[in-house]
Order: sequence, then structure tokens, then C-alpha cells
Amino acid sequence: MQKVTFKNRDWDTIANLHLPVNFDESQNYPAIVCVHPGSSVKEQTAGLYAQKLAEKGFIALAYDASFQGESGGEPRYLEDPTTRVEDIRYAVDYLTTLNFINEKRIGLLGICAGGGYAANAAMTEKRIKAVGTVVGTNTGRAFREINFLETLEAVSSQRTAEANGAEPMITNWTPNSVKEAKQAGINDMDMLEAIDYYRTPRGEYPTANNKLIFTSIANLIKFDAFHLADVLFTQPLLVIVGDKVGAFGSYRDGFDLYNKAATTNKKIHIIKGASHYDLYDKPEATEEALENLVPFFNKNLL
Repeated sequence: MQKVTFKNRDWDTIANLHLPVNFDESQNYPAIVCVHPGSSVKEQTAGLYAQKLAEKGFIALAYDASFQGESGGEPRYLEDPTTRVEDIRYAVDYLTTLNFINEKRIGLLGICAGGGYAANAAMTEKRIKAVGTVVGTNTGRAFREINFLETLEAVSSQRTAEANGAEPMITNWTPNSVKEAKQAGINDMDMLEAIDYYRTPRGEYPTANNKLIFTSIANLIKFDAFHLADVLFTQPLLVIVGDKVGAFGSYRDGFDLYNKAATTNKKIHIIKGASHYDLYDKPEATEEALENLVPFFNKNLL
């Protein structure tokens, strides 16, 4: 693995470039951009999939989203869907500058919110030749299911306060512990498993600090990752979901993307007994996902 840097407008994106065993710079490799979930960083689940794909002969690039992790951009902790999609374009730009990568063989893999962003980017970024999603989530749909009109009123009030000198409000993506979640009356499987992944030694990482600028929620609420997929999504598509369905809605979103995508070269694979977060790092679930992803990318990154 190599740590690399590439420009995104006027700030730096920091990424890990995962290389195959016996990597030979004189050869020409297919490449896959791996897009991390919301609240995540490149060293977590996106990095795990990138490493496994590299072991199968691909170059795999996992990067920190703008405003997050080690990447630059201000304000910090912003989750902006438009910029998240642009991040993918800049990652593809970077890959095309590497002489050991075949620019005609670039694929895209997104996990959770990264899956929604990947689908959205692919609609207009035709340098991407194939797309895989693992528990891909349409973040706008998810945020619109949680008192969104009240939230937009609160965001508006906060923007007024900040325009008049208040400090930016920073909220959390998840409660900091299962105990804290249950005290708040949160008992959903997906949220409790998110805490188990992100806030314990299982998956925590220092730069994944569970921070989100509150006012950026307005951008998330209005975003529809799959808008115009019925017209613009023409690349081969593989959707992977687990059949243990929680509130985050990746199972629903997986079928939504699959049904909407204009491409006829598409498949959905359901992993029995797997939850949303099992597909982040649990070997049995991720190995089955990779058993489908690897031949999919081998076939479609010609």
C-alpha cells in the first residue's frame, strides 16, 4: 500500500493506493475506486475491500472524503453530497495519471452512503466502466425519514445564529455508546451495530471522529442519489445487500437502484443472515460479497 495525495480543487485528498502482490510498474492494471460510508474514513471498511481487491489483482484506491479524515477542505466535518460525488471524479482523474493503470478499465465500489454516491457519480462519469455497491444507501431518503421538516427549521435557525457570530454546531453521526443510545430510546439494530463498529476497537479509527456539521444535514435531506438512474445509469451494476433488514434502509435502496438503473447488465445478490454492518468487516459476509464482486469486475473491466 502507498499513501498518495491528489488535488481536489484547491485542497488535497489523502488516499491509500492498494497494490497487487508482485506489483510491476511496467504492467497495465485495472483499477477500482472504493468510496467509504458517511462518518467513515479510508482505513475502515472501504480500505478492507480495497485490500481484498488488490489481493485479487486490482489496483484499489480508498480515499478520505473532502472535509473529513486526513483530506483537506473547509469547513471540517461537512458532509456535502455534491462534493462527495465530485470526490469520485477527482479520484478517477488521479488514476488516469498513473502509467500502470488502464484508464479504460476503471471501476467503482461504494459502501453504505458511498454506494449511493458511487451510483450518482456513475450516471455522468462514463470513465467508470462498472459499479458495485455493498449495502448502498440513498442518504437523502434515509434523512428524509427522520422528522425532516423539523430538522430543516432547526438548520435554518442555526444558520442565522452562525451568521450572527455563533460557533458552528457539531453533532454526532451516532451516539457514542450503546448505553447512550438506549438511554435516548434508540434500539434499532442498524444504529446499535453502527456504534459497535465505529465506537469500539472492532472498527474505530482515530480520524473517524463521529463529527458532522449540523447545517450540512439540509444538503443531505434534499439529495436523491438515484435521480435519473432510469435514464443515465448505463454501466454494468452489481448490488449486494444482506437479508437482515434494519432501519438504515440499504435493503430497500439496493432494490430501488437495481430496479431503476437503465442498464440491462445488472444483478442483485442477497447475502443470507447478514446485516448492514456484517458487510463492513465480518469475514463470512465480506468474503461472500467479494466472491461476487471479483468476477463481476473481472468480467466488466475488459
